[in-house]
Formats: sequence, structure tokens, C-alpha cells
Amino acid sequence: MLTAAFHASGRGLVAGALGLVAGSALQLQQPALWALDRYVLLALAGLLVAALGHWGSTRRRGFVALAAIAMGIAALAFGATGLRATDRLADGLPAELEGRDIEATGVIASLPQRGIDGWRFRFEVESARLDDAAIALPARLALGWYAARGGGASALPELRAGQRWRITVRLKRPHGAQNPHGHDLELQLFEQGVRASGYVRAGSHRLLDEHAGHPLARARQAVREAIGRRLGASDAAGLLAALVVGDQGAIDREDWALYRATGVAHLMSISGLHVTMFAWLAGLATAWLWRRSSRAMLWCPAPRAARWGGLAAALAYAAFAGWGVPAQRTVLMLAVVTALASFGLRWPALAVWLAAMAAVTLADPWALLQPGFWLSFVAVGLLMISSAPAPRRVEGAWPRLRAAMQGGLRTQVVATLGLAPLTLLFFQQLSLVGFVANLAAIPLVTLAITPLAMLGVLLPPLWLAAAALADVLHALLQALAAPGWALWSVPAAAAWAAPAAVLAAALLIAPLPWRLKLLALPLGLPLFAPTPERPAPGAFDVIAVDVGQGTAVLVRTAGHALLYDAGPQYSRESDAGERVLVPLLRALGHARLDALLLSHRDTDHVGGAPALLKGVGIGRLSSSLAADHPLLAEAARRGIAAAPCVAGQRWRWDGVDFELLHPEAERLERAEAGRVKPNTLSCVLKVSRAASGDAGVSRAASVDAGVRRAAAVAGPRSLLLTGDLEREQELALVARDAAALRAELMLVPHHGSKTSSSPALLDAVGPRVAIVQAGYRNRFGHPAAEVAERYAERGIELVASPRCGAWTADARGTRCRRAEAPRYWQHPDFLAHHNGVEVAISAEAEPGGEQAAEE
Repeated sequence: MLTAAFHASGRGLVAGALGLVAGSALQLQQPALWALDRYVLLALAGLLVAALGHWGSTRRRGFVALAAIAMGIAALAFGATGLRATDRLADGLPAELEGRDIEATGVIASLPQRGIDGWRFRFEVESARLDDAAIALPARLALGWYAARGGGASALPELRAGQRWRITVRLKRPHGAQNPHGHDLELQLFEQGVRASGYVRAGSHRLLDEHAGHPLARARQAVREAIGRRLGASDAAGLLAALVVGDQGAIDREDWALYRATGVAHLMSISGLHVTMFAWLAGLATAWLWRRSSRAMLWCPAPRAARWGGLAAALAYAAFAGWGVPAQRTVLMLAVVTALASFGLRWPALAVWLAAMAAVTLADPWALLQPGFWLSFVAVGLLMISSAPAPRRVEGAWPRLRAAMQGGLRTQVVATLGLAPLTLLFFQQLSLVGFVANLAAIPLVTLAITPLAMLGVLLPPLWLAAAALADVLHALLQALAAPGWALWSVPAAAAWAAPAAVLAAALLIAPLPWRLKLLALPLGLPLFAPTPERPAPGAFDVIAVDVGQGTAVLVRTAGHALLYDAGPQYSRESDAGERVLVPLLRALGHARLDALLLSHRDTDHVGGAPALLKGVGIGRLSSSLAADHPLLAEAARRGIAAAPCVAGQRWRWDGVDFELLHPEAERLERAEAGRVKPNTLSCVLKVSRAASGDAGVSRAASVDAGVRRAAAVAGPRSLLLTGDLEREQELALVARDAAALRAELMLVPHHGSKTSSSPALLDAVGPRVAIVQAGYRNRFGHPAAEVAERYAERGIELVASPRCGAWTADARGTRCRRAEAPRYWQHPDFLAHHNGVEVAISAEAEPGGEQAAEE
């Protein structure tokens, strides 16, 4: 009877699953949360509508009843997700506690990640005090504990999961860079339940209990350390730690780059494939043992015991590996399939697929915004629609092996073709050697390296065998990634192009006539060969990239691109070039920069340059760097022409004039001879449209059919980029040629420091908008209050990147990234739209303090 009831309501459950996913996805688009009672009323109304729909379905009301179920569940899911989001936001850090020294007592709740400069870890707060008064903090913090300048992690206490500490912390609300096509750190922290980040202040800490909690995390750390002791400095140690205990941070960034270039990154962490493989092996072992007991066989059939045994093993493995989001998805999917099979329900594959998707969405609605969610479910869906008839049973070891190899090859073809559109949509790059790499890596990692690594927990010598195989795989991947064409990049396409391309992939792999398969070409073309938007001939656009405390400004003309400065180095392991600028350039369709201009040698301006030299082609490098600077040597090694930036240099691209105004040749010569403050050498660049009738646009630029152009010349007219210029040099520039400084847009000198933005410079430039690139709550207090007041007195709109994110000026006007698509989990400290496009940012110096932990 129970089975019949499930079968009778199968269509209703499918409708409910669709509604749950749709309602949750719709709530995630809210820019701000509603009042609590509105979510409650909506959820109750949805429940009522769904109940009426179910009642109608029992009376054969057909489509109307199913639509009511879907709409009711959608409303219920919208309301429930809103309630959960409200509860999570309520656990936030009050603004008045930012930047204060707070005494916090709590437990390390994650595997501490050791870096060159210190530790990063999650901290569960038990109590907190400020000025001897008890206060409430968010339950979970992301903290960094860094050594004093010049020291390293070895100078700090040894941190272990489960330790209880009393520490002094300085916190901030979650805040991350906001750039077009960039990673949303604030969403990531929100999904993880982390509502504040910060760092441990030096000089005040006390270990209260070595084993206060989190026994599973302590066991994971013990295994990670045992792997490290057994393998020493082997490159495979990080990979094995990632596969056994889910410590992805143990793999260094060069290896991650190799895995991405060869399309095997999905194998190098606790992925759905590993969890499924572990469940399958555990199920086989359970069935073998179960059949050895007649009493057990009478109590429960062996196939059912195998399914539940495999699920229990998968749950244990996922928990031991850190219960990451991919592992959670896989366990939930296995649980749905196991439950259906145990009830004897034979639902269509589509219904099972939707039920698993609904279960994952119910557990974590924000997973809908993660690439892994869609890559996982689209892969399974494509495998279902491309499935061939079940093969007849074959006898003999060789025929069975051949059939298994044919099935594996077919699965890899389907996955490669089917997931290519989503891979390009999310990452703007696709490994052209990924098919071959996965043919070797999937069996080697899933059937050899991972099992050996896991069995090594019981027999540590097996880690040596796993490491040897990992070294073989590493060498193979390096050989595959060596050709320059191994990784294919395309510009980011419109969001609608991805579903069309996925449909194209489905047409290619589905058992359909070739006439229908031909439709795949026009459907996939917008994604695989997009036409990125560029300025019209004679115009330029500007993107002041959000890189934190540093400078990086991209200037683009119809056929050229210049990057002014390369952003900061966040730590000895991370920089703006790799994390922000290379992905942005790739998404915008710039595999090559025509010029990289580095204003001066400070690390907040050149920190990302090494990654740029490695990650994109560069036509020429211009800078005020000394002749012996390592960046110039690296540029020469890569065959990049380099020259000093000298006042008076001019060139024209596509009807746009570029002119260097500072430094003069004599100043550069004096700098080579003696010690000169780097700021005084800052390259100052003026960008402006050429005079009317003298556009000088090349024929190649004007007839480029691969790029969409605006119909008329529009956008900014002039821009002044000033680096870290200081008052003395500002006054010298004004005295030399004040008229040349006149510009509509201006980069605020030295991030708004008190030593810059002299009244004489502001009066000479007379900008409409001035852009401050600075870090959120930076320790320098940029922009200074008196500097901000100076701009306000002259009616100059001051745009600060901590509140604006990336700032863009183009033919559509000026706009802030944070205002383009605001979401309720993002940092609230930005203002509303100006005329729907522009955003006015009130300048306010952030309180001082050390830079908080970089996530």
C-alpha cells in the first residue's frame, strides 16, 4: 500500500521538487531581505496551496493540481529560505565592534592551515569580552594568526583542531573584492556560516585546553600530520592529504594550476566520484559479508544491506573528509536513491534526479549559486539522456573488462562534451587535453591512489606506494600541459548562452538523428565563440579593479588594452594577479595586454605582476623600476620589451591618445644613482580622446567583425592616472603644464593619503569623478578625512572601492559593481543607485589596524 501511494503521488513529488528548486533559486536573487513576518506568511500560504494541489491531484484534476503543488512548494521554499537567511544574518558582527580589540574564548573548529606567514583557521566562539563587559560575537569566525614582520609560522604556537584558546582578536564584517566575473567571497562565507573574519592580535593568548572538542577534526589533523611525517617534502603529500582528509589547502597553487590546465582538478579533492566509489566498494564488501550469515539474510536481503552499508560508509568518509559541499551533495543523492530502492519504488530516472536535486537544495539553498552544483547534476542528467540500452550479460573476464572499458570511455566522452559549456561559462577556459588526462587520471586516482591513501591510515607504508603513483600521474599531467594550446580560453558570454550550449551538448550525445544534431552548431556558437563588447573607435573605457589596498586600472580602446599597475601581493602565497586580474582579463577576452604600465616599485602596485607575466601575453612593459629589479629580468626572460616611463612619451591607439606626464628623465637618472622614495617616481598617465577629425583609427580596428561596437563614440573623454604621486611632485606638474592635467576622471593619488591630493592639483585637474582604490578598513586610514573633504568642497564625486567594488566608466555611463547586482549576503556598506546607474560614495576613512586575514 505504501509503495502504491508513492507511485500515485510520483508526479506530484516531481512537481514539488521543481517548485522547491525554483522557489529557493528565486529567493537567492533578493537584493535585501524582507521582514520576518512576510516570509512566515508566504510559507504558510505556500503550504496551503500545495495541500490544495495535492487534494486536487487525488481527484484527477491533472495539470491544474500539479501546477498548484509546484507553486505552493515554490512559495514555501522561498519563505523557508528567507527565514534561514534572516537567522544567519542575525548572527552578524555589529559595525561598532569592527576594529576593536576583543577577548574571545573558543575552540578551533577546522584543520588549521599553515602558511609561510602564519595560520588560518575557523574559530567557534564560546564567550567574548570587550572592556571587561560580556558581548555577543558571531558563532563562527574565520581567523588568521600571523607572525611579526620577518617571522614565520614557526614563531607562533602550534595550532591543532579542538584546542580551546583565549585570544585577543580584531574583527570585521565579511568583505571581499567585487569584480565582474569574479569570485564572491561574501557568498562563500555566508554559505559556510562565517559572519566575521579577522586576525589574532600579538601578545595576548592562552591555551586553555588541548582537547576541548571536535574529535573528528583532531583525528583528521593527526592523519594529515602522519602523512607529512611519512612522505616528508614529497610533492605527493599534499595530494594525499586532500584525498584522505579533504585538506585542499595542502595542495600548493602551482599543482592546482596544473590540475586545472589538464582538466583533472575535480579528482584532486573529496569529490562526488570518490564518495560514490567508496560507497560502491563498501557495498560490495557489505554484501559479501552479509551472505555469510543465514540469519542476516533472513532479516534483510543482501542487496538492501549492501545499499545501506554503502551509504553509511559514504557518510562516514564524507564526514571524516571534512563534510565539504561536494561530499554533502553526493551523500544526499545516494540517500535518495537508497531510500527509493528500499521502498521498492521504481521511479523514472528524471524523477530520481529531481528528487536528489531537491534534497540537496533543501539542505543548502545557496549551493544553487555554486558551479559544482550544476556541474554535478548536469553531468548526471546528460548521462541519463545519453544512456544506451543495457548490454546483454557477457561471460569471461576479458569480455567483461572490455565492456567496462567501453562504458568508461563512453561516459568520459559524454562528460567531456556535456560539461564543456558549463566549464566555459563558469571559468572561461577549457582543457583541450582534459579528455586524455581524465582517461588516465580517473582510474589511477579513484581505483589506485585514493584507496591506497585511505588504507594507509591503517597501514602507513601504503602511503609510499600511493605517492609513487601520484608522482607518475604528475609527470604525465606535466607532459600533457606543456603545449601552449593545452588550455583554451574564451571571453565570458551572456548567461543565456550557457543553457543553449548545454542543449547543444545534449543534442550531440543523445541518440537522435543527425539532422537534429546539426542544430547543436547554432546553439553552441554564442558560448564557444562569443563576441565581447569593446569601445567604439575613438572611445575608451575604464575599469578600476577592486584589488583591496592597491592599484590596478584597465584601460581599453577598440583594439588595444593597457593595465596600469598590477595590484598588491596579499601574502607570500597569494597576489592580485593570480586571484583577480588574470581571471578578469580572460573573461573580458584579453589573452594579451598591449601594455603593462607599473607606476613604481611598491608591492601594492606590482605585487600581481609576476602572475600577469606568466598568465597573459604582454606586448611591452613600461615602468619606473630600477634596472636591476627582478620583474625586468623576468620580462627579459620571457621576451617582453621593457622601457622606462618618461614624461613626454606619447602614442595613439584607435583614436585615443596616451601621454606620460611624469617622471622626467633626469629624475629617473638620479634615482638610479641614489636612494629615492619610490612614490616620487610614480608614472603619471593621461588618456584622452583624440581631437575631432583626427581619430587615426586603423582600418583593422574599424572593420573587426569579431567585436561588437557601440553605434556612436561615447563614454569618458579623459582620464588621469596618478600612482602614489605626492604633494611636491603634484605641485611641480601643475607648475610645468597645468592645462595638460585637465581630466574628466581621476585616480586619487596615493589612495587618498594625507601627503597627496593637494588643492593645486585638484584645481588643475578639475575632475568630475575621482576614484580611490583602497582596502576595506585598511591600516593606513585611506582615504584621509581631510582629503575627502577637499574633494567634497570642489563638488568632485569620490568613489571608494571598499564600498563600490570595481568601478567602470564606458559608453553606458559610470557604475559600481556592488550596485549592479546587490544581494542580501553582501556587505551592506554601499549606497543606492544614482539614476539607476551611477553610485555616489561618501568618503570616510576606515579606522586603522592591521590587514585582516585574506580568505
